[in-house]
Amino acid sequence: MLLRAYFFLTVATLLWGGNTMVGKLAVGHVSPMVLNFSRWLIAVIVICVISVPQIRKDWPLLRKNWLLLLAYGAVGYTAFNGFLYTALKYTSAVNGAIEQGGIPVLIFILNFVLFRIPVSPVQIIGFAISFAGVAVTASHGDPMSLLHLTLNYGDGLLLLAVLAYAIYTIALRWKPPVHWKSLMAGPALGAALTALPLMFWEQANGDMILPDATGWAIIAYAGLLPSLVSQIFYIKGVEGIGANRAGLFINLVPVFGTLLSLALLGEALQPFHVLALVLVLGGIAIAEWGKPASKI
Repeated sequence: MLLRAYFFLTVATLLWGGNTMVGKLAVGHVSPMVLNFSRWLIAVIVICVISVPQIRKDWPLLRKNWLLLLAYGAVGYTAFNGFLYTALKYTSAVNGAIEQGGIPVLIFILNFVLFRIPVSPVQIIGFAISFAGVAVTASHGDPMSLLHLTLNYGDGLLLLAVLAYAIYTIALRWKPPVHWKSLMAGPALGAALTALPLMFWEQANGDMILPDATGWAIIAYAGLLPSLVSQIFYIKGVEGIGANRAGLFINLVPVFGTLLSLALLGEALQPFHVLALVLVLGGIAIAEWGKPASKI
């Protein structure tokens, strides 16, 4: 069970890391909100096509929990990406990577405050080591440069993005006991519906860029893998080891994004890349070893 959860979470974060990379490639080929809406529209179409019999079977539970399922998509998918995409217009990618590293610790804090879920001292040490790996990645091996970062309006939006995904992760404790196909259909629909007005807002501001051939390829990747497969795997990972422990894997996203850029965009491998991966994985391993004895 543990190994399966680790596998799900690792693949989920790997695909999200790829999403970070294609996000760089999207500039000039498709605007952020068009990308956000289109990826979730594709996810809705695919999940509905393959899930109609299962959705019919689970319909009583889906109808009973429809508001919660739509909220998963609105908060965890659309709000997170909407705040993130907008924030990165005003703040740096370094700030973005560092502040997203706050998602696991916010999950820890909210779980303790709301549900008294314990966190051991060893887990805190593991989180700190893992976060150090994020800092090494974001600073390109020069952590002292982080002392010169400045905060602005974009950083406030990033904190809202972090809060949105932490709330989504914690709220998965209330997901209805339905098949994963049915479970993804509701949030994907919620994400598409709430992303639509953001796309109109982008158009009204004159910032809309309709996708070209490269843009459509990026949308296809984002809609099928980060939007669908990653979310399914993340839900299963949270189900297997709990929100606190699963959330820590999110620190792998910037590391995987960097490594994928090295492999696919021809960037040079530097010693700090290896150090960052060791720190993030080591921090996760220490946190897992030091988890409280009680089930979380």
